[in-house]
Amino acid sequence: MYCNLFNFANLMKGLKPFEPGFDFLAKTFAGMEEVLSAELKQLGAKDVEIIKRGATFKGDDELMYKVNYCSRTAIRILKPIGVFAAKSNDELYQKVKKIDWTKIFNVNQSFIVNANVFYSEVDHSHFAALRVKDGIVDKFREIEGKRPWVAKDIPDVYIDVHIAHDICTISLDSSGESLHKREYKIAVDKAPINEVLAAGMIKISGWDGKEDFIDPMCGSGTIPIEAAMIAMNIPAGYYRSKYAFFNWSSFNEELWKKIKADANAEVTETDCNIIASDRSEVAVAITKRNLKNAGLHKDVIVQHKFFDQQIPETKKGILIFNPPYGKRMEERGELRDLYKGIGNVLKQNFQGFQAWIITPNIEAAKFIGLRPSARHTLFNGPIETKYIKFEMYEGTKKDKGDSGDRKRESFGDRKREGGYGDRKREGGYSGRKREGGFGDRKRDGNFGDRKREGNFGDRKREGGFGDRNREDDFRKKRFPSSDKPRFGDKPEYGKKKFSDRKDDNKPIERRPKRPRKPREDKDD
Repeated sequence: MYCNLFNFANLMKGLKPFEPGFDFLAKTFAGMEEVLSAELKQLGAKDVEIIKRGATFKGDDELMYKVNYCSRTAIRILKPIGVFAAKSNDELYQKVKKIDWTKIFNVNQSFIVNANVFYSEVDHSHFAALRVKDGIVDKFREIEGKRPWVAKDIPDVYIDVHIAHDICTISLDSSGESLHKREYKIAVDKAPINEVLAAGMIKISGWDGKEDFIDPMCGSGTIPIEAAMIAMNIPAGYYRSKYAFFNWSSFNEELWKKIKADANAEVTETDCNIIASDRSEVAVAITKRNLKNAGLHKDVIVQHKFFDQQIPETKKGILIFNPPYGKRMEERGELRDLYKGIGNVLKQNFQGFQAWIITPNIEAAKFIGLRPSARHTLFNGPIETKYIKFEMYEGTKKDKGDSGDRKRESFGDRKREGGYGDRKREGGYSGRKREGGFGDRKRDGNFGDRKREGNFGDRKREGGFGDRNREDDFRKKRFPSSDKPRFGDKPEYGKKKFSDRKDDNKPIERRPKRPRKPREDKDD
C-alpha cells in the first residue's frame, strides 16, 4: 500500500495543477514567437506554449478581451470550439454538422470560413472551407428552417479551420480583421511595413523608451508611431473600433468597457526624443498626416533630411529602420551604394548608438562594412528578411570592455632585444658580409663581364639569323619580282598579272542587255 502511494506521489510531481479556463491560440509572424510568448505572460496568460507562428495559452473571456486590445505582436486570437479527425471531405462535413451552431451565432448574422490544409487527405483549402460552410448552413436549416448567409467583405462571425495530418481544429476568430490594422493610418507610402512586425522589431531590440529613438527612413511613419505607442504605453487597439467578438452571443459589454478603461488609465508621456526622418517630401507629408490622426504629432519629431545630414543630439540612442529594397534597385547597383552610405554615416555620426536594420538582401547588407552583433530571421508577409544589429562604439571595441581587463603594451611601445628596427646580429640582413656576397661577389665569368666565343651579340655562324643565305629564301619565293616587298604589294604564286596575259588588247565581249518592256499604265 505504501509502495502504491509512493508511486502515485512521484507521478503527480510532473503534472501541472489544474486551473479553470479556456484554451486560446494567438497567431503571429514567423520568428516572433518568443516575443509573443513573453507578451502573453505579461498580460496574465497561463500555460503559454510556443508553436510554429504562434502560441497557445489558457484564460477566460476577460483575458481574451485584454489580449485583443493590448497585444502588439499578435495577428489574431482564436478560440477553439472543436477538434476531431477528418480523413475525407465527407467526414469533415458530417463532424462539422454535429456542432450546434445556433448557440454560437444567430441565423440573421453573416459569416465567413477561412481554411488552411497541410498534409491531409482533404483535397484543398478552398474546398475544405466550402464543406465546412455546407455543414454550418445545413445545421441551421435542420433547427430553424432557414440559413445564414456568407459575407466576404464585412462578416459578423469569422470561423477558422486548420487541418494538419488529418486532424481538424475549428475555431472562432475573436479578432476578425487582422490586429495589425490599428486604424491610425489614413495614408501610406510605397511598401509600408506591417504594424505587428514593426512593434516586434522594437520589442526584439530591447528599447525601453528612455533613450532617443531615430528612424531615418520612416516612409509612412509606422515604426516611429509604434515606438511612441510603446513609450507612452498606449494600447495597440486604442484606435481600433471593432472586433469580431462584439457579435458573439456571449459578449459582455460591461467587462469590455472596464478592460479598456483600465488599460487607457496607464497611458503616460514620453521621456525621450522620437525622431522620424526621410529624404522624400511625400513620405514626410504622409508621416505627418498619420501622426496627426493618431494625436501623436506633438510627441514625434518629423524631419525632412537625408540620412547623412542626421546629427544626433545625444551620445546614446537607437536607430531602427527599414531601408528601401527592390529588384530594380539591385539591377542598377543602387543597393550597394545605399548600404555603403549607411555604413559610412553610422561610423561617422552615430558612435555610441545601436542600429537595427531589416533587409531581405543579406548580400547587400555586407556592404555596410560593420560586423553584426545579433541577427534574427523575420518574415515581412511572405518575404524572408534578416533583422541585424550593429553596435557603434565610442573609440574602439576594446575600450567598451569586451576584451576584459587585460593590459598589454601597444605595438609602437613594446621593446625587446633584437627588435625589428634595432636588432643586430652577425651576418644581419643589412650589415652581413660574406665572401661572394650578392653585391660584391667576383668570380671568373661574372654575369656582366663574362666573355665567350659565340656571344649573343657577336656570334657569327653560317646561316645566322641576320646574315643567313639560302636558295629557298622565303622572300624570294613569295615575291619573285623584287627582293624587298613594298607596303601594299600582293604575293605572286607563279601567275601572271592580268595585263601580261595573251590577247590583253582584245576587247572584252559583253552580253547585250535585254530590252526593257515599257510599263503599261493601268486604268483606275
